[in-house]
Amino acid sequence: MGIASSDGVRSASYRGANGGAEHYISVEADGNLDHAAQIAQIVDRYAGARAALGLAPETAIFRRIFVSDVMNHAALIRQTALFTEPFNSPVAAALIQQPPLSGAKLALLAYHIDAPVAKRRVSKHDLVVEKNGRRHLWTTGLCAGEDGANPSASAQTRGIFDQLIGALASEGGTLRDNCVRTWIYLKDVDVFYQAMVESRGAIFANQGLTPETHFIASTGIEGACAHRYDLVAMDAYSLLDLDRRQVSYLNDLEWLCPTKDYNVHFERGARIAYADRAHYFISGTASIDKNGRVVHARDALRQLDRALDNVRALLRSGGADLENLTHLIVYLRDPTDFVRIQDRLVDQFPDLPFLVVQGAVCRPQWLVEVEGVAIAANDAPTLPSF
Repeated sequence: MGIASSDGVRSASYRGANGGAEHYISVEADGNLDHAAQIAQIVDRYAGARAALGLAPETAIFRRIFVSDVMNHAALIRQTALFTEPFNSPVAAALIQQPPLSGAKLALLAYHIDAPVAKRRVSKHDLVVEKNGRRHLWTTGLCAGEDGANPSASAQTRGIFDQLIGALASEGGTLRDNCVRTWIYLKDVDVFYQAMVESRGAIFANQGLTPETHFIASTGIEGACAHRYDLVAMDAYSLLDLDRRQVSYLNDLEWLCPTKDYNVHFERGARIAYADRAHYFISGTASIDKNGRVVHARDALRQLDRALDNVRALLRSGGADLENLTHLIVYLRDPTDFVRIQDRLVDQFPDLPFLVVQGAVCRPQWLVEVEGVAIAANDAPTLPSF
């Protein structure tokens, strides 16, 4: 894993024995600039990071843009190079209200593949990336698009999953067999999380996802799309030609209980193995013990440490470690915890791409949640190439 950093920019790269290189880039702006200047600075810094890595614009696969005020900022950002598609090469771009806690109005996480790929847009929400004869489906910005009052979190959850299920079906896939990762955003997680969980549970049961089969790696966190009455939004990643030999699910029962023990429906993490590498998708992970209890109540710094210990345990269960991380996203309930959290992260991960954003977790006692992706070497020549 090659890692480099500079002011406002961090990047991590993985170069496998075959299958090309993968790159994650995080970019932050200076909060003392006005909004237009911050956008311009992010665009410039991102372009500089690509140039330093030798990446053409069309190598971009996925970009998530975190903003402080999505309803007021969405229209402007969608006109910029952060959201538009370079040289007729589609990009899966996500825009979510989760204020960066550095003081800036926006921040960026980008994923690039420096290898031959073919891209085709299935819909405004769905992008298929074909590489080595295998199709990756990136889905962004699923939401109800509500423009009237009295919305229902349950109905909106059903609606967005129906959209994802439809996109998968159009490519010959299913939620059960092909979806690897979801990110679910709730406008007020303290109020609407339970309704989403119950609705998702019913959808999963209908689709054949049960405690006896498997669930999907996921983050359920506070966030918002640009529609006033939308309560739930979602991004997702699916592998349309997934060989079940590639898939295993991550947990260490000395550190974390299965999520079914407290009646929620997601995997702690998923490992997708290829001939030369394995991808580790770490779900939103908080300060929880093997009995499902919150650890270190009211202490955000100790909760961060425990959450990272849990991430380490998840990675080790699949043969990786924290040194294999490509990036972290850290969600904080209380913005006043930012300085201490940021200092700890810089100390522990001086060059790793990470972003700290405001996002309340599903239990009020949880002050911190972390998620990320790791990539580690694998030697399994009978598996598909990445």
